[in-house]
Amino acid sequence: MFYHWLMGKKITDNQLIGELGEAAVRKRFLSMGFQFDHRSRLEAGIDGLAEVMIEGEPTARMIAVQIKSTRAGKYTSETEAGFTYLLDVKDLQYWKTSNLPVIVVMYRESDDSHYWAQVQSQPGVEQRRLTFDKTRDVLDKSSLDRLAALTVPINGFGYYVPPLGGGETALVNLLPIKLPAEIFVASTPFDRKSAIKEMYDTGETVRYDWVIKDGTFWSFHDPREAVTGAIVDLDQVEAVETRMIGYHEDIDEQNNFAFLLRQTLQHQMQDDLAWDKDGRVFYVRALEDSQPRTFHYQSAKVKTKADVVNVTMSTKVKDKVGFVRHHAFAPKFECMMDQWFLMVSPTYHFTTNGYYRHPFPDALLSGKKRLENNAAIRGQVIMWHRFLTKNEEGGTDLFAEPVGPAVVLRFDPPPEIELPTTVPDDVWGRRPAAEQDDGETSGSLFDEV
Repeated sequence: MFYHWLMGKKITDNQLIGELGEAAVRKRFLSMGFQFDHRSRLEAGIDGLAEVMIEGEPTARMIAVQIKSTRAGKYTSETEAGFTYLLDVKDLQYWKTSNLPVIVVMYRESDDSHYWAQVQSQPGVEQRRLTFDKTRDVLDKSSLDRLAALTVPINGFGYYVPPLGGGETALVNLLPIKLPAEIFVASTPFDRKSAIKEMYDTGETVRYDWVIKDGTFWSFHDPREAVTGAIVDLDQVEAVETRMIGYHEDIDEQNNFAFLLRQTLQHQMQDDLAWDKDGRVFYVRALEDSQPRTFHYQSAKVKTKADVVNVTMSTKVKDKVGFVRHHAFAPKFECMMDQWFLMVSPTYHFTTNGYYRHPFPDALLSGKKRLENNAAIRGQVIMWHRFLTKNEEGGTDLFAEPVGPAVVLRFDPPPEIELPTTVPDDVWGRRPAAEQDDGETSGSLFDEV
């Protein structure tokens, strides 16, 4: 056979360690009872798919796996406890479009170590820097529950908040809504933008708890008795049963009604909640510049509290506020089986002094780890129900403030379900005790559950 040195090809060491890493990680997944399928050489950021198996039976629940391999040497900031890894921006953008959970596996040939971490996909979180715990994040059978839990969706029509301390009753982050019996409908010559301008021109306080679609105005308040009378045909106002509009089968009509619910909630909670249009979350208003705010309320058995506005001082400049953290939630209104629900997804909002949006909220939210602790999430769902219902009839305004707009939307407690097995708490992550603040994780908060 004719051979010439110009025709020679060379396989680089990076290619070799990459192949060795994929083989090692595949072997590790197989030893754990997972299936693992390589992708082709055309892969652009996902090396393989791991499939959850239950006693040898495939479940069709997949995890996308990206493998980072090295022969030896230390990882960034590596200690005996852990290390960090900075993700490539292009990889992160690619993974954001994935409909599967994505994990990164770090393989090192010199000590045959395998560590893994999930790539976070929640909006607004600073995601590039992964942190690995050498005890908790080892890729072996000790991670089976956490890996399997990644394939259980927590978005969509609510998620289950697992039980505490070995119980089998879980909360669902859906608050059933008690709708008003009537809704007011009227014809209007305005669209939303021109209607707002028209109300401004009246000199009265503008209100936004209404919707306009195709020349028709909807609201839960009578426009003839409010500033909205300026944007409707007053002789065409009619009160109809809410069920005729709220439970329409057309998805566009449902979306329009869901928007009305959000606007109505924003109006009735305007003294206590503000809307951040960039983060699309409701957050607790500060009462004063750079001052904390505490929500005291009565649980089923005892009084408890939550620091719903928390002020953190700067570590660099004496007597200067570093940032203010507000309890917040992303709302989603869903209609299921002739019942409307408010889905509450707890999070945080950050400002510089209680009023102005912080310029770097992603890094602060990442540091808080988006309430990944089971107890914190459970406590927040309960707290938000109490907060949203504190001004209902028979309730007590524990903020000791004047009563605001009339209560239109009322909320029942989050439903409970019986789980066949207890969800391991480490599936939801653990935080050091020092980080479990704000009262929402104290034992007294869950006495009623």
